[in-house]
Amino acid sequence: MFIAMNRFRINQGFEADFERLWRERESYLSDLDGFIAFRLLKGPDDGECRLYASHTTWATREDFEAWTQSDQFRKAHTQAKAPKGTYAGHPVFEGFEVVLEELKDAR
Repeated sequence: MFIAMNRFRINQGFEADFERLWRERESYLSDLDGFIAFRLLKGPDDGECRLYASHTTWATREDFEAWTQSDQFRKAHTQAKAPKGTYAGHPVFEGFEVVLEELKDAR
């Protein structure tokens, strides 16, 4: 498995707009082979900014990379227009190969 994350620092007062942008946009992720899950994570507030992370899980790194080259990726990201002043810097990408996973037994 491969986990792709982007960390965003969002200026105070723009949190609701940022969350709405993600809730209302069409992601097209379910159209892609290898897509497993998406989460938008809300982290701590440092007094100036709130930390968020987008977190997608893919079957393989190649599936993720195919997403980044797809028409679905381009369509999803053309919708991502946040109000000026939302971001405190550029998103920071982090990609991880899963080397160990432990899941709760569904019983």
